[in-house]
Amino acid sequence: MTETTETPAPTPKSKARIASAPSNVFEMPKFDMPKFEMPSAFREMAEKGIAVAKENYDRMKNTAEEATDVLEETYSTASKGCSGYGLKVIEAGRANANASFDLMTELLTAKSYAEVVELSTAFMRKQFDAFAAQAKELAEEAQKVCADTAEPIKESFTSAFNKAA
Repeated sequence: MTETTETPAPTPKSKARIASAPSNVFEMPKFDMPKFEMPSAFREMAEKGIAVAKENYDRMKNTAEEATDVLEETYSTASKGCSGYGLKVIEAGRANANASFDLMTELLTAKSYAEVVELSTAFMRKQFDAFAAQAKELAEEAQKVCADTAEPIKESFTSAFNKAA
């Protein structure tokens, strides 16, 4: 009970229609450029323009490479400076924590309330001086990092302006 359907064989008329269709229906038409001789003055001007454009491109490429080098150096300097600053912050925190633990040890061994007040007062004076010294040291380190980071950029701008002048 299977039905078979047969496709009709192409008639000679349909074969002729298929054969007569152009094979390049979807291609762009080709237009031949007219051949003419360019005057030598125009040719020389075009060659000079190309040479100037190439020189300008080379200058721009060199400038971009120099700028990239400066940015890499600046990033490296900033990274080193920030890690150094972070280490100083950690060192200051460690010193402050150790001082606080030392105070707690002393307070636990105190015999009277007057001794507790005396130890606390001495600790506060000592810590105030330590905080002041740490803040000064951290400020100096931050200024040093900023100056070291900005120096390559400053030198780059100076040399670029000197070249332009």
